[in-house]
Amino acid sequence: MKFIAPIVVAMTLTASPLAAATPLNQDTHIKNSLLAAAVGDEIRKNCDAISARMLVVFSKTKALERYALDQGHSEDDIKAFLKDKTERKRMEALRDAYLKNGGVTKGDSASYCALGQKEIAADSLTGQLLRSR
Repeated sequence: MKFIAPIVVAMTLTASPLAAATPLNQDTHIKNSLLAAAVGDEIRKNCDAISARMLVVFSKTKALERYALDQGHSEDDIKAFLKDKTERKRMEALRDAYLKNGGVTKGDSASYCALGQKEIAADSLTGQLLRSR
């Protein structure tokens, strides 16, 4: 199960009538949360020694959903943002840059595991979504 999938599902279930103060793609909290999920998902998929902490993922997904709604984003805004190909490519580029800066080499499982262990030890947002098996 991917980290992003629960976030997408949770964020699309509810709508808010308030006017959004900051566009979704410019909201630092949303960007950082989605980036942490994307990085964690890549680590989990490429390192057999690390798995997702699904209850934490679900909890953080619900918190992010509440945050987006509290900021006044509607269900339609959230769906459009999450489906937008340009935004997906932007997030993939951020994820790939983060992984590269963290010492990850594509195809090298050990490098994904090393970054995952570092994130877990640092108790970063990404690390909170992961656990060693």
